[in-house]
Amino acid sequence: MSTATQKPDGALTVWGVGTSRTLRAHWALAEVGAEYIRRPIGARTGETKSAEFTAITARQKIPVLQHGDVVLTESLAIIAYVSDCFAADENRLLPLDPLGRAHCLEWCAFALTELDATSLYVIRRHRDLAHIYGAAPDVCEAAATYSGQQMRALDRALSDGRTYILGDDFSAADIILSTCLDWARRYEVPVSTMAVAYNERLTARPAFAIAKARNAPPETPAFQGLNP
Repeated sequence: MSTATQKPDGALTVWGVGTSRTLRAHWALAEVGAEYIRRPIGARTGETKSAEFTAITARQKIPVLQHGDVVLTESLAIIAYVSDCFAADENRLLPLDPLGRAHCLEWCAFALTELDATSLYVIRRHRDLAHIYGAAPDVCEAAATYSGQQMRALDRALSDGRTYILGDDFSAADIILSTCLDWARRYEVPVSTMAVAYNERLTARPAFAIAKARNAPPETPAFQGLNP
């Protein structure tokens, strides 16, 4: 019997496509098999600054999940909500037991802070978005080195042969780590063969293929060249 939380009333909608962060929301929903409305707006296309979207979130950032009166604007919060409200016991993305949940959130926080925000997005800002934030080759090099060093934590965990980062069960942490690994490889950050094999297991999941298709941006000029 499922122990999923009682869901509030209202349509379920995800705003945002075309980035690694929006992929996380679509992937979580695909894993639990939830149906939802897809609003395919993109970052830096002007669509996040529309009056309609700004009324939903003053942050003007994607992804955003709407569910009735619920509005969530961070990928981890979205994944956690999707798991708690829509998952059954067999496809839960955050463990229910306190220690398992703590370990899952620990890996999520590691990926979001040490990999995503502290290093990978720094490279994006000062390389891909240099026209906005300024080019800084030395900063990008240092960020790539730091990210590669932090990958040692992932390698140590995977060295025992586990399938997923928590062991036998796929979780929110795998979704976030996978998007960071893809991003790191695009930026030529050192990633071990063990971590590459781990990520290949994740992206071989049927839900990933569904999410990748749902995250694909429209074929319009505004979306061309988008990155995470």
